[in-house]
Amino acid sequence: MASVDKGKTTKEQKYDRQLRLWGDHGQDALENAHVCLINASATGTEILKNLVLPGIGAFTIVDGHKVSGDDVGNNFFLTKSSIGRNRAQAATELLQELNNDVSGNFVEESPEQLLDNDPDFFHRFSLVIAVHLPESTLLRLAAFVWGAGVPLLVCRTYGLIGYMRLVVKEHTVVESHPDNALEDLRLDHPFPELKKHIQSYDLENMEKRDHSHTPWIIVMAKYLEKWRSEHNRQMPKNYKEKEAFRELIRQGIRKNENGVPEDEENFDEAIKNVNTALNPTKISSGVEALLQDENSKNIKAQTPSFWLLVRAVKEFVEKEGQGSLPVRGTIPDMIADSDKFVKLQNVYREKAKEDAAAVANHISALLQSVGRLPESVSEQEIRLFCKSSAFLRVVRCRSLAEEYSTETINKDEISSCMDNPDSEMVLYLMLRAVDKFYQQHGRYPGVYDYQVEEDIGKLKSCVNSLLQENGLAVNVKHDYIHEFCRYGAVEPHTVASFVGGSAAQEAIKIITHQFVPFNNTFIYNAMAQTSATFQL
Repeated sequence: MASVDKGKTTKEQKYDRQLRLWGDHGQDALENAHVCLINASATGTEILKNLVLPGIGAFTIVDGHKVSGDDVGNNFFLTKSSIGRNRAQAATELLQELNNDVSGNFVEESPEQLLDNDPDFFHRFSLVIAVHLPESTLLRLAAFVWGAGVPLLVCRTYGLIGYMRLVVKEHTVVESHPDNALEDLRLDHPFPELKKHIQSYDLENMEKRDHSHTPWIIVMAKYLEKWRSEHNRQMPKNYKEKEAFRELIRQGIRKNENGVPEDEENFDEAIKNVNTALNPTKISSGVEALLQDENSKNIKAQTPSFWLLVRAVKEFVEKEGQGSLPVRGTIPDMIADSDKFVKLQNVYREKAKEDAAAVANHISALLQSVGRLPESVSEQEIRLFCKSSAFLRVVRCRSLAEEYSTETINKDEISSCMDNPDSEMVLYLMLRAVDKFYQQHGRYPGVYDYQVEEDIGKLKSCVNSLLQENGLAVNVKHDYIHEFCRYGAVEPHTVASFVGGSAAQEAIKIITHQFVPFNNTFIYNAMAQTSATFQL
């Protein structure tokens, strides 16, 4: 083990697992980020714990509350000696002990005070995470950060219910890391260098060892050329044709002197990969929509790099790419001798470099046209963008103001989900109702046992009022109203811990611009162990 780690830096050893997930550039983004947490409740500190451990650059906790006995009972980052102290300060001290690389700060003020006296305070952060804010304060905060373009993640644990809401105008994702992504092999439209490389192989006259160690991509390409010459240049399309093509490859397996097929695993690989490798090379509808997006058409000096690169890729597609995106430049692992594999790998790599260079020329011209320096978009950025161009994503959320307005509330989504009265949507409506209760009574329902029964009627009135104001003809079961009164706005640590882990994961997606965050509302039901996302 010592010899393996010898060449690694302390940082690489410390963050080894996550570097495999989001790479050095993802880690750099994390280390340059400054996150603001509003309220160091159990949920809030669980979120920060999961950001401090992977090495967030800095965090600031905003919390005007004093630590109470209840806090100590459900928050691992507050101790008995913290009681009576400011909650932001006490939590910051213990959170910082988790990672010496992270800078922790605290502000002993309520978010309401900051919004009154210094609303620009929130503009300096990479991300603001708001935990357990009253609705009126939340809507004010959301309006400020929305205008400044700062992402907001709203989180809440209420009894056995977890809630998250992402509020961001536009979030661009270059490395979306899709599951089961198909390889970019271009076998239906091989580029000249690949054609030449394929032609350099003569399967018929090869030595036995070479024949069984030729990369399956070459094997498939050879038989594909034969197929197309006999089928009017058409690719195998349907199941019947693909089965016939598999049989054509199977016939190419060498036989021994007894007529028994040899064990040629490379041919088996080719047969196995027929379905995926023969997918036509085309641009997905999602990426096509980005290429046609208004943001890529109206390039200005302040246009973000993402949209400049989208425009450059669009120009590449129209010119050098002849309708195709830049070549990704990677091939899967396969059975082949090292020399043949490396040569094939280099063919794809060199083409990817050539395509990235062409995109770089388009970028250079675009930057010049808007008076920006050529180095404002790095070569590394361009290469990464080209490699990931088939998987680009943009997430656009609705604002909280739109969601909460009676004019623009998403009635269709709510009504459709409430066709099932036990859908997680009912929990969203209940959370909105308890906020209404708080506005009217200055407290949450059922905080003390003696209040539970008398608050059931009051909460039911809030539910009916919410539905009526928003024109929602749906029914909320009495059981849910009773259950939310029993919760008494408690924050069980087990649920807070789950929400904390989930929220930190989404925060890292936002900060690194890797993986695709949810859009826009997430509800977790700890009673049934179910969850759902909604676009509200």
